[in-house]
Amino acid sequence: MFAEKLCSDIPLGACVTVYNQTFEMARLKELANDFPDLAEHIMDIHNNIVDLMVPFSNRFFYTPEMAHSHSIKYVLPALCPGDPELDYHALEGIHVGTEAADAFKTLANHTTEEIDVIRKNLLAYCKLDTLAMVKVLEKIREVAA
Repeated sequence: MFAEKLCSDIPLGACVTVYNQTFEMARLKELANDFPDLAEHIMDIHNNIVDLMVPFSNRFFYTPEMAHSHSIKYVLPALCPGDPELDYHALEGIHVGTEAADAFKTLANHTTEEIDVIRKNLLAYCKLDTLAMVKVLEKIREVAA
């Protein structure tokens, strides 16, 4: 189960870096409500979140290429222009968070073969999202140094 895996992978007291704390914290509260036996651990994760989006949403860090957006889909190409490894459009099937959420919600409506493809696409999307946060953090550190 997802909630159990989340708790086993993230130890108590760990700093958890996210992009868009409001969204992630809401999902964690939902999980805590749905799984009361894991609620204490889930809320510990919730309470230890650091939002990588803050420097951009507060305009502490801005370039015109961000097009007045603090979405990672704008921030990433502004900070790492032309990097083909960071191209969400090159992914198969899932390119944005809403597509990922919709795909996840409808998994039960698909055949085993379709589920395998959707799962592969979800993992590729999540991998790129994670890499994107690493790259953004590296750029923030470069500027702060």
